[in-house]
Amino acid sequence: MLAALVNLKSGGRLVINAIRKETADRDALLQLDYSSHLWHEKEIKSVANVARSDVSRFLELADRIPIIPEVEIFSLAEANRALMELKKSGSGAPRCW
Repeated sequence: MLAALVNLKSGGRLVINAIRKETADRDALLQLDYSSHLWHEKEIKSVANVARSDVSRFLELADRIPIIPEVEIFSLAEANRALMELKKSGSGAPRCW
């Protein structure tokens, strides 16, 4: 997890289902350093109610679909337009920015 955070881009989100209340995990989490792991609005999200079998089934399904993200890049000056486009796209296929 710490290596992922070091390599995560600014504003990125790390979603994990691997943090447990075990000694090894606790010791690793105590190594979190704000400036190297969380600086520049990085996020950590955890999913507490997903079993390993759920993830396996999801990955099998994702492989069959296939999931193809649609990416559109906006400049900071276009932030309001980007948010409006994201809001409008809520009724259709998922989009990523």
